[in-house]
Amino acid sequence: MLRDDALSDKVIIVTGGGSGLGKSMTTYFLELGAKVAITSRDIEKLTKTAKELEEKTKGTCLAIACDVRHYDQVENMLQSVIDAFGKVDVLVNNAAGNFISPTERLSANAFDTIIDIVLKGSKNCTLALGKHWIENKQTNKNVLNIVTTYAWTGSGYVVPSATAKAGVLAMTRSLAVEWAKYGIRMNAIAPGPFPTAGAWDRLLPGDLKDKFDITKKVPLRRVGDHQELANLAAYLVSDFSAYINGEVVTIDGGEWLQGAGEFNMLEKIPAEMWDMLEEMIKQKKNK
Repeated sequence: MLRDDALSDKVIIVTGGGSGLGKSMTTYFLELGAKVAITSRDIEKLTKTAKELEEKTKGTCLAIACDVRHYDQVENMLQSVIDAFGKVDVLVNNAAGNFISPTERLSANAFDTIIDIVLKGSKNCTLALGKHWIENKQTNKNVLNIVTTYAWTGSGYVVPSATAKAGVLAMTRSLAVEWAKYGIRMNAIAPGPFPTAGAWDRLLPGDLKDKFDITKKVPLRRVGDHQELANLAAYLVSDFSAYINGEVVTIDGGEWLQGAGEFNMLEKIPAEMWDMLEEMIKQKKNK
């Protein structure tokens, strides 16, 4: 979508960049000339992804292990990127976790796990980068948060995720006002269904993907293509979007307008099937 050198002067951190949408965004950022650091807890996956993307794009991709739930690890990750590239221009808060469950079946720890990754993790990365930029008087920086359409509608059966993403969206809009004076922009993307192997296997395990045809909930009658989201992300982190601040851009084919609450359809699942689903998810986790 953008010219070949559109991000040639950018150093970008993508959390959760080893797979899924994070990998797709990273690929396009590299193709447009950016240097990209990808982070997650799984250094083996990250290293494999970084090598694959460097070979594919001829760009520079740095793999750094980091659990975004821990602020000290985020600070160490930031320092590693600065040591490697000399600066950071963009943070993409993409790391997330999610699973489907009736809320009364969740343990407090299960709820905390999602809150910690999505909300606390985004806060940790945003605060670390923001403090660094402000203290060093570095301008023309920006943060892009990946949220979801149910951040403002809410949704049954994914309550921890909805709660956390709503917090990230509020942080985006709040800091867009507060930090603009420092030359820091804050924006968000709210994707609808963009199936990825890992996330969607957790959300709709087994044959649920066949029982619930997500395309029927989308007016365009299809799911999103990863490149479509990568195009939007690249624009929002580029200087072409320099006057966009505090915005959340929805890319969902009209899904949320057709029916608010992406997982409200799960009302149709009987209690016995929830028992089976929990067992399937546990087995997947133990593999």
